[in-house]
Amino acid sequence: MMAKNGAKTCRPWTLLIVFLIILFFTLPEVYGEELEALFSFKGSIKDPLGFLSNWSSSTNFCNWHGIACDNSSRVNSIELSGKNISGKISASIFQLHYVEVLDLSNNQLSGEIPRGLFSCASLRYLNLSNNNLTGSLPSISGSHLETLDLSNNMLSGTIPDNIGLLSSLRYLDLGGNCLVGKIPNSISNITSLQVFTLDSNQLEGEIPREIGLMKSLKWIYIGYNNLSGKIPDEIGDLASIYHLDLVYNNLSGQIPPSLGNLSNLQYLFLYNNKLTGPIPRSLFDLRKLVSLDLSDNSLSGEIPEVIVQLQNLEILHLFSNNFTGKIPAALSSLPRLQVLQLWSNKLSGKIPEDLGRWNNLTMLDLSSNSLVGKIPKSVCNSGRLFKLILFSNSLQGEIPKSLSSCKSLRRVRIQNNRLSGDLSSEFTKLPLVYFLDVSGNNLSGRIDGQRWDMPSLEMLNLAKNKLFGELPGSFGSDKLQNLDLSENQFSGEIPQSFGRLSELRLLELSENMLSGNIPEELSSCKKLVSLDLSHNQLSGKIPVNLAELPVLGLLDLSANHLSGEIPPNLGRVESLVEVNISQNRFHGSLPSTGAFLAINASAVAGNDLCGGDTSSGLPPCKGIKSPMWWYVLACFLAALAIFALATLVTVFIRRRKELELKRVENEDGMWEMQFFDSKASRSITIDDILSSTKQENAITSGRKEISYRGKSFMNNMQFVVKEINDDNLIQPGFCSFIANFGKLWHPNIIRLIGVCRSQKGGFLVYEYVEGKILSEILRDLSWERRRKIAIGIARALQFLHGYGSPSVLVGLLSPEKVLVDGKDEARLSLGLPGLVCTDTKSFLSPAYVAPETRQIKDISEQSDIYGFGLILIELLTGKSPADRDFGVHENMVEWARYCYSDCHLDAWIDGMIRPHIARNNEKEIVETMNLALHCSATDPMARPCASDVLKTLESVFTPRSCVSALNLSLTYK
Repeated sequence: MMAKNGAKTCRPWTLLIVFLIILFFTLPEVYGEELEALFSFKGSIKDPLGFLSNWSSSTNFCNWHGIACDNSSRVNSIELSGKNISGKISASIFQLHYVEVLDLSNNQLSGEIPRGLFSCASLRYLNLSNNNLTGSLPSISGSHLETLDLSNNMLSGTIPDNIGLLSSLRYLDLGGNCLVGKIPNSISNITSLQVFTLDSNQLEGEIPREIGLMKSLKWIYIGYNNLSGKIPDEIGDLASIYHLDLVYNNLSGQIPPSLGNLSNLQYLFLYNNKLTGPIPRSLFDLRKLVSLDLSDNSLSGEIPEVIVQLQNLEILHLFSNNFTGKIPAALSSLPRLQVLQLWSNKLSGKIPEDLGRWNNLTMLDLSSNSLVGKIPKSVCNSGRLFKLILFSNSLQGEIPKSLSSCKSLRRVRIQNNRLSGDLSSEFTKLPLVYFLDVSGNNLSGRIDGQRWDMPSLEMLNLAKNKLFGELPGSFGSDKLQNLDLSENQFSGEIPQSFGRLSELRLLELSENMLSGNIPEELSSCKKLVSLDLSHNQLSGKIPVNLAELPVLGLLDLSANHLSGEIPPNLGRVESLVEVNISQNRFHGSLPSTGAFLAINASAVAGNDLCGGDTSSGLPPCKGIKSPMWWYVLACFLAALAIFALATLVTVFIRRRKELELKRVENEDGMWEMQFFDSKASRSITIDDILSSTKQENAITSGRKEISYRGKSFMNNMQFVVKEINDDNLIQPGFCSFIANFGKLWHPNIIRLIGVCRSQKGGFLVYEYVEGKILSEILRDLSWERRRKIAIGIARALQFLHGYGSPSVLVGLLSPEKVLVDGKDEARLSLGLPGLVCTDTKSFLSPAYVAPETRQIKDISEQSDIYGFGLILIELLTGKSPADRDFGVHENMVEWARYCYSDCHLDAWIDGMIRPHIARNNEKEIVETMNLALHCSATDPMARPCASDVLKTLESVFTPRSCVSALNLSLTYK
């Protein structure tokens, strides 16, 4: 009996010994396999930051950077997010049999995803987002993956039909790629899926009805595609969902009433589709709803009073539809309502009398409807209203006195109504208003009797009213840019003090009863672009110093009593393109230069002038006899001029020969070359360019271009070559077209110095700038260096957007387009028209694409400004718009808006700069965030222009700046 018990006691020890023996012989083999796989992965990538420097055989791989092991010393986690690694992903990484977590997101990885992606049975978490991966999705086999994030790459092809095999998934994000085809029906097999994101692809077809089987779904984001058909009724079966986003598709039909069953829904976004019919009554049973956006559809019917049930509603966007009837009074009873935008509908009747009384309004836009009655007195009861937009209605009565005490107001647009009364003395003292438009009403009274104290004012429009009296000498702001007082009954002289408005760009005083001379002081307004003083009673001569206005483009002095001769130097203002001096008392000859060369007859009629082109309709001027000594002097001066001209021509011809198009033949065939820099023309040959295009010289690579670093054999001049494979290169006239961009020179722009092409392809040659890409070094920069970079980018944008018509565009402004040189100067790398991809899925940084660019596939000045806004947020917070850690917020901009309004600065400022921020820097950081949110407004027309952005930054960063140049709302029209 004892022997039997002893045998039983020994058996566990025997098993343990056997296990240890097996482990002793197998562990080195497993270790060796994993070590080999990790070295293979390291060998396939580049590591410019040296993060993988301790990946060596002398160190146990469990201690390597980014590697974590389990208790058996087997690799179970590889986390290399945001380490700026590049190259291709080695298939060996998926041969690690025990790895559960693999995070390679936010890097520069390229090439295709290895075919063995789903063969790793142990893998639970895979994140390859925000890279430059291409190709199609790997074929799918059974897998235990719970998280799969491949978003913001350049993946193409279709979503595999058998994606339903990934039945363990809880999180799936394939957004921001180039995927086509339909959403597979098998997706419904992933019943455990909670987050489902396919946004910003090119998916077509209908949303599968089988989606209703995915009962665990909490978040759906499949916007920015080409999906069509109706919204499936079955979505109403997803009881757990709290975020539904189907925006920017081609969905049609009516909104299914079944959506009213989604009792947990907080965010419903269906804007920019083709939806019709009324809002289902059941939608107003969604009592947890926080944000409802049905804008930009063709919805109709009335907005029902039952909307009162949405007591948690904060944002209501129903603009750009066909809603009729009255604005429901029930809206006044929503205590959390902050943003109400109902513009561009067919609403009629009065604005609810109590609107704003119990709300928490910050933005109200009811413009472009058929509203009547008065502006409610309670509209600013919250004390937070900063945007009031009511233009193009039929509102009557006076401007409520309560608005005069609404100190939070920043943007007021109530033009084109039937408002009457005068502007109260308090209304002209609102401290934060920067945009005020009350034109096209029936306002009357004087405006010179009260004190104007609006220190933030930039745009003032009082046109088309019945205001009278003299003009005030000041409007209490030295930031005024646009001043329109036309079509009133103002009299007296134009104040000389207007010459102190140094930021003035437009001065419109036409159709009044102004008299006296044109003040010479206006020549001090060096930024003035448009000056219209027509249809008044002005007298005297045109001030000669008006020709000193460097950017004046329009000058209208018609229908006055002006006299004398036209100053000859006015014709030498290069920027002047439109002039009207008709119906005055001018005499003498018309200047024969500039805008007067081919002036229209109607623009000079009603004077006693002569000369000009045949188009002017003026008689030729009679000759005037001159004494003999004039001829002697003229001959001497002519000879002197000819000698000087000959010298200049010689230099010019020599320089032009260096810069003219030339053809060069070598072993690769015939090449056309043109340089825009004399030194480059003398130094760089076609052989220098071709020899630089080797893989070891590659700097960056993208879908349409590869950049190489080159060096001149003659004098070691360095340059950068971009190989372009584009059909535009072989089009006739391409070189002459591109030559305009060779003329661009600015200290914050990387200059194009040459172009060459053949039938096989072509190259753009840029100056070489020693520096680093902003995205690589941003987190290591101090606040002082970051703000210097922001100023540099803003200066480049101001130059590009103001260079000519049309303006020069960056294309997609992101940190990858910004090189920071050794002096911390930002140098912008430009795309070229015809070579800038307007397919938003092809951008290297799709997260920086402006919302409207995704829809209309076009770029604009506003889309450049949007990208700059995101860069500012990144400089302030250290976060990237491609990140996915914004909680309930849809993107970085929404997160930043929330933080800006509801959180302390310490909660959102980058932790790398927080300890070094002095107290006096906090204000400029807050104001910079204010500007960033303005630049990234959803509405492109709400974004400031580049010159405003630069002015604001310079004001914010100036010591002891009290108020930023723009007090900006977060979004506006």
